[in-house]
Amino acid sequence: MVEINRNAFRDAGLEFVLGTGRFVAPRRLAVKTNDGSLRIIEGEHAFINTGTTAAIPDVPGLKAAAPLTHFEALVLTTLPESLIVLGGGYIGLEMAQAFGKLGSKVTVIQDAPRVAMREDEDVTEAIETALKEEGIDVKTGVRPARVTGTSGESVTLVLQNGSMVSGSHLLVAAGRTPVTSGIGLEAAGVEVDARGCIKTDERLRTTAERTWAIGEVAGTPMFTHASFDDYRVLRSQLVGGIAKTTRGRIIPYALFIEPELGRIGLSEVDAKARGIPVRIAKLPMAAVPRARTNGATKGFMKILIDAQSNAILGFAMLGANAGDVVAAVHMAMLGGLPYTAVRDAIIAHPLISEGLNILHAKVPERTLNAQR
Repeated sequence: MVEINRNAFRDAGLEFVLGTGRFVAPRRLAVKTNDGSLRIIEGEHAFINTGTTAAIPDVPGLKAAAPLTHFEALVLTTLPESLIVLGGGYIGLEMAQAFGKLGSKVTVIQDAPRVAMREDEDVTEAIETALKEEGIDVKTGVRPARVTGTSGESVTLVLQNGSMVSGSHLLVAAGRTPVTSGIGLEAAGVEVDARGCIKTDERLRTTAERTWAIGEVAGTPMFTHASFDDYRVLRSQLVGGIAKTTRGRIIPYALFIEPELGRIGLSEVDAKARGIPVRIAKLPMAAVPRARTNGATKGFMKILIDAQSNAILGFAMLGANAGDVVAAVHMAMLGGLPYTAVRDAIIAHPLISEGLNILHAKVPERTLNAQR
């Protein structure tokens, strides 16, 4: 694989260097290569894309237990008999359900009051219900006090409420940390924010001249497609013409569980926090003809419409093909279309996206007493 990468870089007129580097001056790196040699590499521009790494919470005994992260979990050669997942965010939920379907006994430990805290309560309640129906034990509002044992053999979490959870393996999915420590950013003149992410402007320029940061290390949402858009922003700065920026961009995302979650724009919680009055419509997946045909009736669609205009502010869907349906709503939002355009669109029957017609038909008419 490394040789393939080297060839691809060489064919593009680039040099591919494997090693560990750190800035020693603006746009100058000292690199200890994998063969043990030391190289100084300097360029007219510098681009930082070091990403993030799985965070290991400061819980007594946790690091010593050698827990899995999602990276190690994906290369396991044996199935865990019983898996404890510490963290109820997107990675934790995807890993929990995947291993549950493979046959592991799975317990999810979440310190927040519910899983997927970024989502509205009706979404997280539906997710928790789906997981529990598959036999996954979801414990919310609990925190680990200490950990004993070793992941892969036998491990026990002692929770702050005095209860204990034991398993053969422990997987930590408790957030991610930007890779900015120890790479010489001070020498490069690059500043970081309180989270440790590199400070950038809407063109992804850092505080150092001719130095950019892209992807998760720059605080971009942790999705591959968001990082790819960063590349497009960066490329537009270098090739001339109309420069693309990160200002005002709308980033959709999907949570790959069953039923799948797709979302874009504002949630109800977001709208309330910003004081934006909205009209809301909700449609159970059981009302979508294709969902009934496929027997995939778990979940729902939900749309948020500006209370004073007909603008689409946000959309959430928990159901089969949710990510694909979100793409259709995304196009409508990018085009500035009113929700009535989606309501009245002719969508082929029977597609899951046909539910958008039904959903948008349920949007309340504009009133002076629109929901807040």
